[in-house]
Amino acid sequence: MKLVIAEPLAVSETLISHLFQPLQEAGWTLELYDNRPQDQVELGRRLSSADAAVIANYPCTAKALEMAANLKYLCIAFTGVDHADIDYCRDHHIAVSNCAGYSTEAVAELVFGMALSLSRDLIHADSAVRQGKSNAEFLGTELAGKRFGIIGTGAIGCRTAALAHAFGCEVWGWSRTPKDSSIHYTDLKTLLSTSDILSIHLPLTEETRHLISGQELALMKSTAILINTARGPIVDSAALAEALKAGRIGGAGIDVYDQEPPLPADHPLLSAPHCLLTPHLGFFSTEAMKRRAAIVFENIEAWMAGCQKNIIC
Repeated sequence: MKLVIAEPLAVSETLISHLFQPLQEAGWTLELYDNRPQDQVELGRRLSSADAAVIANYPCTAKALEMAANLKYLCIAFTGVDHADIDYCRDHHIAVSNCAGYSTEAVAELVFGMALSLSRDLIHADSAVRQGKSNAEFLGTELAGKRFGIIGTGAIGCRTAALAHAFGCEVWGWSRTPKDSSIHYTDLKTLLSTSDILSIHLPLTEETRHLISGQELALMKSTAILINTARGPIVDSAALAEALKAGRIGGAGIDVYDQEPPLPADHPLLSAPHCLLTPHLGFFSTEAMKRRAAIVFENIEAWMAGCQKNIIC
């Protein structure tokens, strides 16, 4: 039996070797790649001899999967799975698991890095010092006492809520399945119109794609900060850029986009004011990568034992 890790997992080979040892003792071989494939054909070649395979966030389409005739199990080392052709896997009896939970802390902490940076204008403050300026233009706001709205209260949303409480915020939320008794739940319209800071933590589905469009942005306070670290384009980038340029909201921190960075030069958010942009790094911390690698091998061992975990299909 052969395991193919088709793209890097951002951990050391030493850790991979340690985690692979039980599989090696069971007779498995490992093929490990230290770079991302260039296209679906190359990904398909990497998967062609695999009995089980691991991908991260590189797209995995039917074109690649068609070349993987022996593939029985696919572990997606990511929380979201919309970049993989799950229908193809289901139709061809390829079991799929994800790695939910590895990035909860990392993403929640990034939210507050963004919130603090935007509320105190830290990027421009740094430039001001380097240009010999004073603090005259940098009257900021505190997080304590603000109404912190959370759209989606799964694991990451609930951890964000806990950190918001620690900052002294009043925490409100909207979710299809309310889970946290420390959060005051309300409807989406009320949450949008009353929040000082609004953080989005929803999975990408057809229902949530561009959930926050121009109409929803128009409900927000003119001083409100919008933060999106959710998987995929939950926020309409063009509408958000227009709202920022018109001064209809106070600022935005965005880690995910309609496409993976690098963004094209004409992307609307690149020219929007009061906008902090990061290249989809919310999940990307040393600790999260180690947790993710451990979950990958736990998933594989569970599948081998006939008790698949983190089941997608």
